[in-house]
Amino acid sequence: MHTFPVTVYYEDTDMAGIVYHANWLKYVERARSDLVRGLGIDQNAMREAGRVFAVTHLDAAFRAPARLDDRLTVTTEAVEATGARLVLDQRVTHDGTGRLCFAARVTLACIGTDGRPARLPAELRSRLAAEG
Repeated sequence: MHTFPVTVYYEDTDMAGIVYHANWLKYVERARSDLVRGLGIDQNAMREAGRVFAVTHLDAAFRAPARLDDRLTVTTEAVEATGARLVLDQRVTHDGTGRLCFAARVTLACIGTDGRPARLPAELRSRLAAEG
């Protein structure tokens, strides 16, 4: 399981002073990028080699608000990794209370820069298996 810290900044909030709904997706995206980087996968090198990740499905649940200066933690867990697909469960919790604020199941596909399916990097699959 990978963890990624987030602090809520003014720019993240809406008129009500809570995290704007689209920003939860930014938080989990940053956590996914950090996970991949932490596994030693260079996404720039992947792109240069003709492969990228694309979100193909996302199921999200907004559970509780977060506000300015709240400290949050995004946890990411690989649920499934197949030849060209990766499914992740991501949860954002409030550091002070432990309360679940946001949860998402995200399906990523590895595609070629031409948009056609491509195999996940073998090193990514093996490193995820070692983590699990």
